[in-house]
Amino acid sequence: MGIRIDAEVGYPVNDEVERVLGLAEAVGEPVTVTFMWEGGRPSQRAVLVPSATLALWEHWAPAAYPAGEEAASEEPELAHPEEFGAFTLFRRLVGGRTAVVRDGVVVAELLDPGEAHWLEEKARNVRQGFMDPKQKAAFEEFLARQAERGGE
Repeated sequence: MGIRIDAEVGYPVNDEVERVLGLAEAVGEPVTVTFMWEGGRPSQRAVLVPSATLALWEHWAPAAYPAGEEAASEEPELAHPEEFGAFTLFRRLVGGRTAVVRDGVVVAELLDPGEAHWLEEKARNVRQGFMDPKQKAAFEEFLARQAERGGE
């Protein structure tokens, strides 16, 4: 997937999170980020997926990501927003995603790396197998002509 960035977060002392979020938005493709939090919080690895890319994946992916036992055993975090400069992160208790908002618009989402990989793969597989009706009819006509030639 895309680019890997490691960000050491010293909230609210520095603006590293804001810079990483801005970079991911500018790149326009998934960015793998490792957050190394201060104060004893465990590090967190996530994939920052731009909203347009996530919308495309979710359009083509046939079903929701199957949550594992790990996700079910974790206690949910409080859903209060965290601000990093121009960006605000809203953690969802359901699904574990974090929406990244700037100026009232969701610009990206932080996803579990497994979920991001699964969505990307499912979307690619479904999209590659899809033909619009005109393309499908033309392809079927082409195949029919090929069978006729082989039977002669």
